[in-house]
Amino acid sequence: MFRIEAEVDKVRRDLLRSRLRDTNTAASPVLAALRGTPAERDVPLHVWALDSSGELAGGLVGHTWATWLHITYLWVDAVHRGTGLGSRLLAEAERIAAGRGCTASRLETWDFQAPAFYRKHGYEVVGVIPDYPPGITEYTLTKRLV
Repeated sequence: MFRIEAEVDKVRRDLLRSRLRDTNTAASPVLAALRGTPAERDVPLHVWALDSSGELAGGLVGHTWATWLHITYLWVDAVHRGTGLGSRLLAEAERIAAGRGCTASRLETWDFQAPAFYRKHGYEVVGVIPDYPPGITEYTLTKRLV
């Protein structure tokens, strides 16, 4: 007999994450070998562009983990789009990630955002989720850095 609950519980979430990590480590020699190495750490990677008055003109937020750069957000203010600023932010993040030993990058973007921008920079579509959310297509893209 089980009691099913649906509530936000950070203690249980952390316990679940820990148990899943242990289960995955036991099941995967690759993950087991990764444990305890510097590559195991999830390290934040942020790149910012400030205009001449010090205001945020654009930025990239992501992290590196296990020789991968994961780009979470890349945004450029409308007045600076088309100037190459997004390309500069992306290139700097990839440079920093490569310096951390990363050999690949991944990201998700929606159809109305920037799939063509990323393709132009060498990213390839490896996954497509139509109607996520309804009426929008989400793309997962990757790129080899080395």
